[in-house]
Amino acid sequence: MVTKEQIDRINFLYHKSKSPEGLSMEEKEEQALLRKFYIDSVKVSLKATISNTKVQEPDGKITNLADLYRKNQDEN
Repeated sequence: MVTKEQIDRINFLYHKSKSPEGLSMEEKEEQALLRKFYIDSVKVSLKATISNTKVQEPDGKITNLADLYRKNQDEN
């Protein structure tokens, strides 16, 4: 899970990258790592949300979105 401090650091590095000063190589590497960590955290959270979401079909049947996703992946 991403902490507020990490998000603040991502935002700080973004704004610094847009300034005339720019980022050092170390800061660019840190920014890339923080962004990857953030994106991975969002993906995990989204997968957890989807796996716990159910949809009621017009016929009344309840379908778990994770099962629906797996079924569509198998067909493609």
